[in-house]
Amino acid sequence: MITVSVKPLFTAIFTLSLFLAIVLLSPSSPFSSVPSNKQAGKSDIWGVKRLVDWRPCKWWIHGPRIALLAESNGYIRVDCYGGLNQMRRDFCDGVGIARLLNATLVLPKFEAAAYWNESSGFADVFDVDYFIQQMDGFIKVVKELPPEVALKEPFHVDCSKRKGQFDYIESVLPSLLKYQYISITPAMSQRRDRYPLNAKAALCQACYGSLRLTRTLEQKAAELLEAIPKPFLSLHLRFEPDMVAYSQCEYPGLSPASKEAIEAARGDRKPWTGELARTWRNRGKCPLTPNETAFIFQALSIPTNTNIYLAAGDGLMEIEGLKSIYTNVVTKSALLSGEDFLNMHGNTKAALDYFVSINSDFYVATFFGNMDKMVAAMRAYKGLHNTLFLSRRAYAELTSKGLDGKELMQALWLAHKEDYAMGRGSALPDCFCDFKS
Repeated sequence: MITVSVKPLFTAIFTLSLFLAIVLLSPSSPFSSVPSNKQAGKSDIWGVKRLVDWRPCKWWIHGPRIALLAESNGYIRVDCYGGLNQMRRDFCDGVGIARLLNATLVLPKFEAAAYWNESSGFADVFDVDYFIQQMDGFIKVVKELPPEVALKEPFHVDCSKRKGQFDYIESVLPSLLKYQYISITPAMSQRRDRYPLNAKAALCQACYGSLRLTRTLEQKAAELLEAIPKPFLSLHLRFEPDMVAYSQCEYPGLSPASKEAIEAARGDRKPWTGELARTWRNRGKCPLTPNETAFIFQALSIPTNTNIYLAAGDGLMEIEGLKSIYTNVVTKSALLSGEDFLNMHGNTKAALDYFVSINSDFYVATFFGNMDKMVAAMRAYKGLHNTLFLSRRAYAELTSKGLDGKELMQALWLAHKEDYAMGRGSALPDCFCDFKS
């Protein structure tokens, strides 16, 4: 008869059970409980495999450059209006047009705009010498005009209906040859695909390879970046009174202060009602509220303890709808000293948000405006692909069908998973080409 000692066997079983308990309950274990806002079995949206990534096109970065002609056809100044990123977009388009017309580029004029609380010019935001150096071979740029040209104001050419290569050659070039110094403001919807490659390359190089903040402003932006807890997500959230008023959308349940601010900004732009309002919202025309943004974040399994830098302007409404769920939210006004912040104009504040956003670990936008397009493209230029645009359309369509709770979260996950995997909105095709994984 074989006998077995009970004590050693009991000790072995107890030791093994204790080891398994420690492993299973350890926070660092893959078997530990998921955060309450994560959907079971899912990693966050950033764990989704990208099938398409956008990178700078080879014809721009590595392609042969067509030599500039020895004699220029004249001087072009680009007059830019609006916020910083709108002016940057207009300027980039103007560079392409100047190259197309074999013109010498004069530093642009950033128009002061009371609406944007703005008075800073191009040289107050961007490093002029760096820009000129980086554009060498793409287009000739001058800081100052020759004395005989500087004495006169440029002849302004209306470009509001000029969109393609032949529009500018047929309509703008004659004025350039006649007056030798003209100013233009490019049309908002350019047909850049109709430009020859040398003009497109100049545009791309100006926008993504040559615009660097001034040393002073970049130092301040670097200090702000350093002060943000890492890793972090930069969120460009748009829910200001003028934004909501312009959208012509209605939002039930807003605070009295928000309603009053929206009404003050509406003017003659009244909100849509009835079936028109539903159709408008389902087309994705209504800005996401901070509360809706937080809900989509949860649907995407973004942890509620994520460090979030709020890249937003003044007057953001209903922000508690986000902060009550995502508690680690920081802003530039909180991280910068009061004097520094108060002395900044609209362009310099926007420049800080831009710098932080192109260097963030993750970037999410609730809209697809000028800043978002610029940030997404620069992140692609830098090889940073954790960029996502929340789908206003998907949220509106799904909620209009009566989906809510876990069912709505699952549907939002699937919609954004596909967008992220395919790199939708991550860069504009003018300067970037898609590379399939």
